[in-house]
Amino acid sequence: MGRIAVHEFISLDGVIEDPRWTAAYPFDPKMGAAIGAIVRDAAGILLGRRTYEMFYPAWSTRTVEDDPGAPFFNESPKYVVSGTLQSAEWHNTTIVGRYDPAAIRTLKDGVDGDLYVSGSARLVRALLADGLVDALHLFVFPLALGEGERLFAEGNEVRLALQHDEAYDSGVVHLAYGPAAQEG
Repeated sequence: MGRIAVHEFISLDGVIEDPRWTAAYPFDPKMGAAIGAIVRDAAGILLGRRTYEMFYPAWSTRTVEDDPGAPFFNESPKYVVSGTLQSAEWHNTTIVGRYDPAAIRTLKDGVDGDLYVSGSARLVRALLADGLVDALHLFVFPLALGEGERLFAEGNEVRLALQHDEAYDSGVVHLAYGPAAQEG
């Protein structure tokens, strides 16, 4: 049985949209190692349509010489949750169909390893609401943007349990969460 492991770059005020703002912070090799540890157990990548449409042109032509993460993104099975995408040109991509928690559970149960999710805010909000996220890795950058798409929707309560934290010299903090223990 697989797990779903989410990785997000996020501002102090919860914005994850278009994280070009992360470039203002030096990339810490320890942060690279932490992200590497997240993807090490991944047997596939789970994406929403919008993130797929951003990742495909950005990653599909990269080589290991361009970025050490290129083989992971290009060779791993990719599963795209979308009710509108009709075809996927990126190698090894399957369109799952519109979001359905039962279909995601079936996919998760059929994978021997983790399903890695990055970006995909709408998908991640649905996965969190349905209790399907096993690990939520937030790399919190020390700035508040004041606007932009936020990871957590207003009015939706999500309870998590801190499993690990690590601070980097850049001021970025990695907070690793899992599901909160059920009461009762």
